[in-house]
Amino acid sequence: MPPNICMVGYGMMGVWHSEALRRTDAVLHTLVGRRPDAAAAFAQQYGYRRWTTSLAEALANPAVDIVVLASPSEHHEAQALACLAAGKHTLIEIPIAMTLAGAERVVAAGEASGLVYGLCHPMRFRPERAALRARLQSGEDHLRHFAGRFFIHRLENVGATGYRRSWADNILWHHFCHFVDLGLYMAGFPPVTRVQSHLGLPHPATGVPMEGTVLMETAADQSLLVHGSYHAAFRLYDDLIVTDRDSYVCENIGNTLRNGAGTVPIAAEQDNCARVITDFLAAVREGRQPLADGPSVLPAMRVLQAVQDDWDARHGARALPGRPLG
Repeated sequence: MPPNICMVGYGMMGVWHSEALRRTDAVLHTLVGRRPDAAAAFAQQYGYRRWTTSLAEALANPAVDIVVLASPSEHHEAQALACLAAGKHTLIEIPIAMTLAGAERVVAAGEASGLVYGLCHPMRFRPERAALRARLQSGEDHLRHFAGRFFIHRLENVGATGYRRSWADNILWHHFCHFVDLGLYMAGFPPVTRVQSHLGLPHPATGVPMEGTVLMETAADQSLLVHGSYHAAFRLYDDLIVTDRDSYVCENIGNTLRNGAGTVPIAAEQDNCARVITDFLAAVREGRQPLADGPSVLPAMRVLQAVQDDWDARHGARALPGRPLG
């Protein structure tokens, strides 16, 4: 029988995941949202059979098979633990948690549950990257350098779909998490021997650091760089992979991939993200773990925690909008 889906959240990723699910045989069963009026409107628009403002109520329904957590980042850990405890297969939006300890708690619960659980790390899912990663894993190519950058103007907390959020984003634990994970994934998860970083002071208007740089060195003599800013006048969202044979630039806004042979079009970010849903549904059906499973995201979380620990040591550990302490 087609699985019944519970979607938690109605922001940009709630939209993208709902649209992807409507192209599958899955049943859009329950929508969980913070505000009754918005939850009811979203449920009607996308064809969910019911809606609620209570995740506990949704999890108590034995008809729900799979939960997709498209909620604010700071809720992912607690909600993932609740979903797993309720016996639901769970797909968690990036990041898995806002601390390494929290990520380890979710992974431990997921591994003990016997359920299918995983992360929405869409950068892993581009087929063009799969071909390159296979060459890197076989030794045909050797990764020398990776660089990812994310620049956007975000002095107001409005998402890419124009929806005004009730929560604050975090450049380190959200946007940098994409690139740190991708760099380590493409490199084959070698030991990280050194992490250097800069993370700005909280902005007086947003309350969060607005710029950052993370530089990693690996035991395989590779350099991985991630940098970005929420102050930029226009968007930059791309990554560069340099091997000993070629170089690859993936433009996530222009939807192109360029290497020494030229430039080719690639799927739009939303279309690529739909591959996460397709893979997760297949994983549940086949009784396997998805491409972005829990243990595989922990290396990136260790790097992010090292950056956060350095910031805390210099500026004092404190709760920030979107990232409570604990």
